Amino acid sequence: MARDRAARPEAKPLRLFVAVDIPEAAKRRVAEVVSAFKERIPAARWTRPEGWHVTLKFLGSTWPRLFEEVRHAVAQSAASGAPFQTSLTGVGVFPSPGRARVVWVGLADPEGRFAPMVKVLDRQLAEHFVPEKRAFTPHLTVARLNPPQDIRDAAPDLVGTPVGSEPFRVDRLVLYRSHLSPAGARYEPISEAPLAQPAAGEG
Repeated sequence: MARDRAARPEAKPLRLFVAVDIPEAAKRRVAEVVSAFKERIPAARWTRPEGWHVTLKFLGSTWPRLFEEVRHAVAQSAASGAPFQTSLTGVGVFPSPGRARVVWVGLADPEGRFAPMVKVLDRQLAEHFVPEKRAFTPHLTVARLNPPQDIRDAAPDLVGTPVGSEPFRVDRLVLYRSHLSPAGARYEPISEAPLAQPAAGEG
């Protein structure tokens, strides 16, 4: 089982993060939109669709002995939340088009459901991991630029480009392990936890 593999003693720490997955139809829509910009921003390192997700909390290097504690904290966090609907919105960059470091696609959050999940995760994991101080913006990373680049001339229409997708349901948190290699990162789901509270209009 995945959980057993992750819990075995290892010489090296696990690189972990907590995320929300997005459906394949939404990934296809993102791929369609960003394909128009790849040749215009050749310095960007574009991420693969199979790795697209919404990171809620990056844990980083985590000793294997802490895995069960982390898994339990994620499950407790998920149990306090309810499923909800979201959709893709548009393209943005961090920190700015004049110094673009990350190209991302945002997610709609009209009911403000993402930030509370992050706060609960921070609280559950506070014994071993530093809480995030920055305001949370739900997004999936589609490209990185290192060093940062001024993309205003090459792609003046990038920021704000609508993506749009059919609404989809967020109903679980996923604990991922990241495997780094020269070919790029590979993300392995090692635990899932359902959002267990009844959604609005249910129950």
